[in-house]
Amino acid sequence: MAYDKDWAKVDPSTLPDIKVPPPGPRSRELHSRAEKFMKGYSSQVKLFPVAFESGHGVTLTDVDGNRYIDFSSGIYVTNLGHCHPKVVEYIQKHTATLMNCHDYTTEVKALFLEKLASHTPGNLNGIQMYCSGTEAVEAGMRAARAHTNKHEFFSFYGDFHGKTMSAVSLTEVANFTTGPRAPGHHMAPNGHCYRCHFNKVYPECNLFCVDALEKQIKMEGTDNIAAVVLEPIQGWNGSIVYPDGYIPKIRKMCDRLGILLIVDEVLTCCARTGKFWCVDHYDVEPDIIIMGKGMANGFPCTAFAIKDDYTEVLEKISASTSYGGNPMAAAAGLASLEVIEEENLVERSAKLGSFILDKLLKMKDNHKIIGEVRGKGCLLGMELVKDQETREPFIDAGNRVYQKAFSRGLAWIPARQNLRMSPPLIMEEELAARALEIIDDSITEVEKEYGY
Repeated sequence: MAYDKDWAKVDPSTLPDIKVPPPGPRSRELHSRAEKFMKGYSSQVKLFPVAFESGHGVTLTDVDGNRYIDFSSGIYVTNLGHCHPKVVEYIQKHTATLMNCHDYTTEVKALFLEKLASHTPGNLNGIQMYCSGTEAVEAGMRAARAHTNKHEFFSFYGDFHGKTMSAVSLTEVANFTTGPRAPGHHMAPNGHCYRCHFNKVYPECNLFCVDALEKQIKMEGTDNIAAVVLEPIQGWNGSIVYPDGYIPKIRKMCDRLGILLIVDEVLTCCARTGKFWCVDHYDVEPDIIIMGKGMANGFPCTAFAIKDDYTEVLEKISASTSYGGNPMAAAAGLASLEVIEEENLVERSAKLGSFILDKLLKMKDNHKIIGEVRGKGCLLGMELVKDQETREPFIDAGNRVYQKAFSRGLAWIPARQNLRMSPPLIMEEELAARALEIIDDSITEVEKEYGY
């Protein structure tokens, strides 16, 4: 389809547009009605219970008429902006034509699979489609078990891979379940240099954390490890970016030990980090890659891809689902991948992310409670601390800055002391600068409240 390439462009001087102090009366009324039945809201909703009415491009509008700058893309989902005209057209067409036919082939599904396979790393061309990231993670794990005839896994402190039994057992379970991790799921210290679990300094440490991981696998793994599962950038834990040699060293370790490497790119895929895949930053090819979120710009569509040499296992694990790969999802995915290509969003993500990161680094120099800023492309974050020397997490300040910036018209994502930023990849630098001014002003106000 032909559409105006400036469809989402806005005048930065008009945003945000706050008509009544949010959450406004209509938001509060609707949220009060919903929470009588809806339980288990995310922390971002609990901290700021606004009710949204619509989204367009890089903006969100609540039910009280307030218009916000979107600095979260839903939650790393609407990479192309809200209601991209091409995605809307494709979904509408297939909603009116055929909604579901189980896992039978449709033309739009064939087109989507061909387009996706043209982007997957190396020879990861064995694809199965799902609706949620958790489903795709679980299926990838089942495929790893079937291929290796082993059943245990290693993941990392701070990882988030989902909330079903095996996926949540790869996660910091204390935050997501009341019971213990499932048997055979091990967790190791990650390579977060700012909070090194071994009190070492990079690069002099020579990535000791990977050596420690190998020793832990040999000590705990009972020679039954199917795969190491990792997020190439940790999202829920605060946009944690690993040093350049970390993931390549884990890849070499897995090869040496005969263990598969599963990379969970649900959050980082499809241009979010300034490369199509985050692993492209490190020239690493996983054995299985999980993808979702921005792949279909908000429509429930996820997948995993496995190396051609391993595809026979997909016949063993009953890989199909009721909804995965339905025509609407395939259409949303196809449209999104086409837009990423047509609008050069990999390059735009890298450029916008570099602009924002440079601003955040300058902001850090002016604030005593900013401990670290980090990110790749348009997946960014900052960590607030009580003291830059001791690095004690400042969780209360994180919550307060989040709330103050939201009340000023910035829709974004908290994570305890961490503040996460993931603007739509189509955002103009001038509007991103306006968003960063709001964050800067909010931090200044919170520092004054706490006597800094």
